[in-house]
Amino acid sequence: MEEMTDALRRAFPFWEHLSQAEKERLVDHTRPLHYPKGGSVHRGDEDCVGILLVKKGQLRVYMLSEDGRDVTLYRLFEGDVCILSASCVLEAITFDVCIDAEEETDVFQISSQTFRALSEQNIYVKCYGYQLTTTRFSDVMWTMQQILFMRADRRLAIFLWDEISKSGSDEIHMTHEQIARYMGSAREVVSRLLKYFASEGIVTLFRGGIRIVDKNKLRGLI
Repeated sequence: MEEMTDALRRAFPFWEHLSQAEKERLVDHTRPLHYPKGGSVHRGDEDCVGILLVKKGQLRVYMLSEDGRDVTLYRLFEGDVCILSASCVLEAITFDVCIDAEEETDVFQISSQTFRALSEQNIYVKCYGYQLTTTRFSDVMWTMQQILFMRADRRLAIFLWDEISKSGSDEIHMTHEQIARYMGSAREVVSRLLKYFASEGIVTLFRGGIRIVDKNKLRGLI
């Protein structure tokens, strides 16, 4: 219970603006959940699982077409909050997304009804909800901008740069298929571009991963 309370306090800037009763209500209606790698967390408008605070692991948020194709919108990591899993909470959420666990993932799940009730009675909670929704919508628009208007080589360079910036490592342990899924591209396109990057001395390729060997060249493609 103490661990969960600390996690909520650190994750939510509105915590200090809650009354003691509101804090207790939030904690009482939060529970730990575990999702296995590849597990389904949320499926469009079929469910409303609540607000998710990622304790450990990684979630992928994506849109799914009628013919089964998907586009990754963004990913969530430790300490991130997922609000699109609670589409029933905010009227501003007007599009359906799917969410999967990309690896073994532990989250704290906050009841949709509880978060809605707190939003209605506490302006700080309500503002946080809309602010987070706006931030995620900006992430979605950035993804769409890349897919619609950027060359594939620049998109790949941005993806690789973002990955090494987040991890602090020059190695990215992902398959070409995974990278293509995150970029909303085809595996063949990613493989062809990675071979080109390798021929230019930007990366070296190894089984199951990529090593960045010239960051200046990579940065120059962005």
